[in-house]
Order: sequence, then structure tokens, then C-alpha cells
Amino acid sequence: MWLCVYLPALPLEALIDTPEPAAVFEEQQGIRKILLANASARAAGIGPGLTINAALALFSALRLDERNPVREARVLKDLAEWSEKFTSFVCVEAPSVLLLEIAGSLTLFGGIRTLRQRIVRELDSQGFHAGVAIAPTPLAATWLARAGRKVCIRDPGNLAGRLRTLPVTCLGWPDSITALLKGMGITSVGEALRLPRQGFAKRFGAGRLLDLDRALGRLPDPRVSYRMPERFIADYDLNEEESDAGLLLNICQELLARLERFLLSRQLAVQNIDFSFFHLQMPATGLSIGCVQADRAVQHWFDLLEIKFARLALPAPVIAIQLCAGQGQQFTAKSGMLQFEGQHKKQQSTSIAQLAERLSARIGDELVHGVMAVAEHRPQYAWQPRSNFEDIPHCANVSSWQVSAHSPGLLAEAHRTNSLVLQRPLWVLQEPELLVVESGVPHYQGPLKLLKGPERIETGWWDDDGIARDYYVAVNPAGVHLWVYRNRDKDRNRWFLHGKFG
Repeated sequence: MWLCVYLPALPLEALIDTPEPAAVFEEQQGIRKILLANASARAAGIGPGLTINAALALFSALRLDERNPVREARVLKDLAEWSEKFTSFVCVEAPSVLLLEIAGSLTLFGGIRTLRQRIVRELDSQGFHAGVAIAPTPLAATWLARAGRKVCIRDPGNLAGRLRTLPVTCLGWPDSITALLKGMGITSVGEALRLPRQGFAKRFGAGRLLDLDRALGRLPDPRVSYRMPERFIADYDLNEEESDAGLLLNICQELLARLERFLLSRQLAVQNIDFSFFHLQMPATGLSIGCVQADRAVQHWFDLLEIKFARLALPAPVIAIQLCAGQGQQFTAKSGMLQFEGQHKKQQSTSIAQLAERLSARIGDELVHGVMAVAEHRPQYAWQPRSNFEDIPHCANVSSWQVSAHSPGLLAEAHRTNSLVLQRPLWVLQEPELLVVESGVPHYQGPLKLLKGPERIETGWWDDDGIARDYYVAVNPAGVHLWVYRNRDKDRNRWFLHGKFG
């Protein structure tokens, strides 16, 4: 079961979205003529076939745009992506036709009538006026839609009767063949079907005869389904150069909304996106945004964009904007709580991931990073910074350890007191600080009292940075817990501060 969406005004609707008088023109035999005009322009007497000079004579303030086939193809592909919410099989027939195979979607959407009404309603809301027809074969649905017949044919046996009355102009054949048929007095599909098959194929080509047979279901008509690219890339071309930040942000938000629809249809999320702002006479300006956890929400990305855009210096006005998304990742949704009458919605708190994202957007990715543990005993090498936007698995914590049969006492104590974590401060100095020693006692804002230790760390003998140290947990008179050490083999009277506990 094929549903055809025919967009007769696509050249106009792809370029112009204004109630003011406007029209699209194209060059025909060296003369620029009006191709399509909107309702306001038609009310002023401007219609297809009129020259540009004549149109401007009727309405001097008429907005004129030259037909843009590239823009039309892009809009048609966007509509094909939108159509995938109704079916998994969509065909793009340039320049203005979409074919949806809907047999498998009828039960899901409540029947053929409900599905058709929903498609037409959503097309209208997007500003597209479409002719829609339904038939068992794709060619029959296309011809009926082009002819403006709002019909639904379910039985293949009824195809011939419905198609016979269609004019040959709706078949999409070359103008030369259509003119030749009219010269013979053939103006409808039924009259063409009554012609001898051998003579018809000899005069008009075997391909035209095959079209008739495929439309009637006598021959198979295989089609290629359109598939969205797995990686999202979208462009927005401005009519003129723009420097207004508010307008540029609104365009970026529209591109983000298209990204969200793309990801939603595939149940994906992305962790980074790239904006490119193009200028006429200068290289494009890039703006990259990343998030700690892959997401697809428009508002999330737009909040980060606003922060970064405020710091972006555009060297020239912008003529086009491109949004390129990173590789899609599987999106896992979270279940929410139903809100009943009388309940107050719980205010959502900002997570540490969102805080890191906002800080990175405001002061730069290179200044905000996480910490990753490294398999190294030397404290200065036991960790390294990592980007917030790298997908690195988290390390297991002490609570996930299993008690070993070889050291049950040690690990049981770790479970009970968390002592292994307490002996490693979260704040480790980049360079150890030499402490003042009085009467053999180290001082840091007062004399230090050693609470635990020594913990001997002797390693690195294989390179030029080996250590042999005894570490202690100490506390000063103010109650600040410190991590201090002294070298074992030399200068045992010199104490160093290496970290502070929270």
C-alpha cells in the first residue's frame, strides 16, 4: 500500500516563507519567467509564465527569488527523514514526490484514514501544501496525486478504472511525448491503454509501456528506500550576511531541533557537536561543544552554545551555518515519576557533569578536566588528568573489593574503616613542600602530631626518578590532616608536605 506525497509548490515553499507578495522565477529559453507565486502575489495578478518585468510592473515591491534545485532536494530529503516516523520504507522521487509504503503502519496509527489525516496535518503545519493519494502500486499513487485526486484505492482490481480518466500530463513523461500523444488525440491514460501495445512501444519507447504495466500492477516495480545518514550534518543558508547574535543563535537552535529529531528517530545521542560559521571572504569560524554524557536534548546543547557563543569572536558577518554531530551512541532513557494532583514537582538539581560542561564552555576545555588513576606507586605519577569528554571507564572503589583469602584482615579492616582511602589525600601537591623542623618535630601552622605510619614507598629504581620514602598521616593544632614524608636513605631530618586531606 503506497501513499504518495506530491509537493507541487516545493520550488516556492523551499525558498519563501512570507505572507508578503513573493514569487520564484527561472530562465526559460533565455527569458526569466515566473514559475510559482504565493497567494498574495496571485491576488495582485502575478502568475506562472509572466516575465519578471511584467510582474514588477504589476507590483514593484514583489520579492523575487531564483529557483534553487539544490535547496529543493535538501528540503525533500528533510521531509523523507521526517516521514520515517510513519514507515520504515520511504522513497524519494525527485523533484517533488515522496512515496511511503504504509501497509505495515496501518494498525499502529489506527487505520489508513487516521494515518493520512495525520500526515496531511503535519505537512500543513510545516508550511507545505501537498497532494496525497493512496494506491497499491507506487506509480499509480504518484499519477493520482499529480492529478489532484484525493483517493484511496485498496483493491488492485480497481486500478484500471481509476487510472483511465487521468490526463497524460500527470504521467511525468517528456513534453515531446506528451505533445505527440495530444497530436494523435490521446489525452487520457485510458485512451493510451487502448492503443496497440506493439505500435505504442515502437513509437513512444518500451519504457513508457512498462510504466503503464507497472502502474496497473501487471509488472513488479521495485523501489530503493531512502536511509538517513548515521551522522547528522545540516546547513542553513542565509539570504544575506548577518552579524546579529540573536538571529544567529535562533538559527543554531533550529539546527539543534533538527538534530534532536534525527537522534530521536534512531534512539541515539551524541557527545560532541561542531558548528561552522561561514563568511564570504574569510575562512569559516568553528565552534565545538562537548558534554560529559551523550545527550540529544535541544535545550541542553543550546545552553552550552549560548555560553560559548558569548566568547566567540566572529571576524566577519555570517552567510551560512553548518551543524555537524559526532558519532551516535546508544541512548538509554530514564523512567520518570508520574505527577499526581496535589504533588509538587521536585526541583532538579544540577549534576557534577552539567557543572563540568558549563565550566568548560565558559573558560575552555583545556582548563577543566577530571582525574584518572594510573597503575603507579609513586604518588606524583599515580594519577593523570583526562578530558571530561572522553569515554573512560570508572575505576572500582574500595566498597567493591572482595575480601581475599590471602589477606582477610587487611581488607576486612578496609571495609570497616575505609582506612585505605583515608591514607591517600584527594589533594596532592604538584611539588612537595619542605617543612620547618624544630627539635626534630615538623611544623605546619604549628607542630605536627604523627597519627599513622610509616608507610614505606620505595620504587622507580629502573629509571632516573626513583624514591625511597616513609609517609605519615599527621595533624596540626588546627585539626588539619596532612600527608607528610621523609626520605629513608638520606636527609632523614628533612620533612616534606605532599598532600592534604579534606
